[in-house]
Amino acid sequence: MKLLKLLLVGVLFIASNSIDAQVSVNVNIGSPPTWGPVGYSEVEYYYLPDIESYYNIRTSQFIYFGGGRWIYSRNLPNPYRNYNLYNGYKVVLSDYHGRTPYTNFRTHKSKYYKGYKGKPQKNRGYQHDNYDDHDDHDNHNDHDNGKHENNGKGNGKNKH
Repeated sequence: MKLLKLLLVGVLFIASNSIDAQVSVNVNIGSPPTWGPVGYSEVEYYYLPDIESYYNIRTSQFIYFGGGRWIYSRNLPNPYRNYNLYNGYKVVLSDYHGRTPYTNFRTHKSKYYKGYKGKPQKNRGYQHDNYDDHDDHDNHNDHDNGKHENNGKGNGKNKH
């Protein structure tokens, strides 16, 4: 009888853990990333011109070309592992629905070249770190637009 109770408790414990894990995974699937642009909750893909890659919002995977084939991965390719997704431009592919956005890669690569900047984008979330992966300080236009005066704010002293 003790063995039966012990087995029952073990099964209930395992079942409750798997249910919790399943719920937490399902909640996050399909949510746009915090580094994604505001206002596009119904799209499936972004094209990232700086790294010539796609991002599948539903599966939270990057799609990039490597080793002669298209690779699906939760991580960026090694050469771009330190790429700052908050600073990079995201082309919203609102007109594509399918599983292989790279069928239009030649067009995307030509139209949205490395360094491409379209209309300004605001990210869905806040960037928690403060590093610059490109040493390109022109990408940091979110604080003072190049002005380094505090205009009397922040330290309690006014400049007159």
